[in-house]
Amino acid sequence: MSGVRYQVSNGVAEITLDRPERRNALNDEMVQELLARFRQAQEDAAARVIVLRGVGDTFCAGADLKSGGVPAQPGEQPFAVLLRTMWNCPKPILGCVSGSAFGGGLGLIAACDLTIGAAEAQFAFSEVRVGVVPAMISVVVIPKIGIQNAMWLFLTAERFSAERAREIGLLHRVCPRAELDTAIANVLAELRLAGPQALRHAKELVRRVPSMSMDEAFRYTSHLIGELFSSAEALEGMRAFQEKRKPSWAL
Repeated sequence: MSGVRYQVSNGVAEITLDRPERRNALNDEMVQELLARFRQAQEDAAARVIVLRGVGDTFCAGADLKSGGVPAQPGEQPFAVLLRTMWNCPKPILGCVSGSAFGGGLGLIAACDLTIGAAEAQFAFSEVRVGVVPAMISVVVIPKIGIQNAMWLFLTAERFSAERAREIGLLHRVCPRAELDTAIANVLAELRLAGPQALRHAKELVRRVPSMSMDEAFRYTSHLIGELFSSAEALEGMRAFQEKRKPSWAL
């Protein structure tokens, strides 16, 4: 068993870490299965949004050190491919962080686009305590939490709360664990009302614009808005607005 479940319902693909006996720690098989499931969700026409969640009190404990951790190998590590696949996925990924996360588990959270966490959760970049560093996850974590926060948390391995994770940008919202499913459902209800093409381009906008010069950004965004305003999706959306009804593509 890989410890990963996949299901699609009402426009949402749910990818679930289901290895609670090992605190959803990541071994090689689990990383490969996660990668396959994210690729599947990306191509699944029935899925507009992807939700990543974990079973049990721990969202993800990071690398499974009992299985040998991350083996040395030539080329790019599978976990790096997974994080890049999530980051570049055209569909929004919503992280449902119901429990604590450490090491690589924080990389999964950072690679999500939207994140809601349980107030009871605790976090730590604990790698230096076992003689390694948060290497691959730094690529997605540092853009979220910034250099100053990364320097402190990577070097000290200090534990921090869900509220602190929200303050530094790792989580968007925090609520009691008992209210988490409702909070996730509310966000999904909002996302289902958005045009699927618009969702993809909104994510791309946030990913691309910060790395562009001002001239490049205005060229890109001018072309994008012109393209979208003439699209069938936008024409239907504006027509529905005028007619005071839901667009045909809303779920």
